Amino acid sequence: MIIAIDGPAASGKSTVAKAVARRLGVRHLDTGAMYRAVTWLALERGVSTGDAEALAHMAEENPVSFEYLSDGPIADVVRIAGHDVTTAVRTPDVDANVSAVSAVPAVREALVARQRELADGREVVAEGRDIGTVVFPLAEVKVFLTASAQERARRRRIDLAGQGVEVDEAEVQARLERRDQYDSSREVSPLAAAGDATLLDTTGLTVEQVVDAIEALVEERR
Repeated sequence: MIIAIDGPAASGKSTVAKAVARRLGVRHLDTGAMYRAVTWLALERGVSTGDAEALAHMAEENPVSFEYLSDGPIADVVRIAGHDVTTAVRTPDVDANVSAVSAVPAVREALVARQRELADGREVVAEGRDIGTVVFPLAEVKVFLTASAQERARRRRIDLAGQGVEVDEAEVQARLERRDQYDSSREVSPLAAAGDATLLDTTGLTVEQVVDAIEALVEERR
């Protein structure tokens, strides 16, 4: 079974997807981390986010991998080109550039192929922005998470503070809103809910409540 969880930045996708994976005992696949890893590598190597050809080549030649060291459902390490980028992919610099990298058609083509390869023959909880529409259009369970811009900014600021990065919440909200606009209007795999996805507004809900709702959907479709 494929459980597809989509939604805008800071809507709770990662937290919820990991919690669902733990509860159901199935592997978690963070597709957003894959685009972030390619973005990190581009910044590290000084490759312009406007150089589509170089970005595509880099994505094809440096497949992102996940290491499940504890043999549990959640990856402990994200790697690209031999680098552990588990923490590095969550920095403000990557946040500011990942949409541009994600919009390159050949980058998406390379990473979608890799995502399908990683999920082949497995039960997975996959999260991202085009899981239910492009990557796994036949997924048995599709969920689109959202939350108010204010709530998403609060969550992202807390996440960054936990990494030792202090940012102004209003600035975080402005970045999120710009990214929402960019991701929703891009020509290739725009951010959108699949027609058969269940919409869940997580504003004011606990992680446990959201996971309960998704587990109920899974049980309906088993």
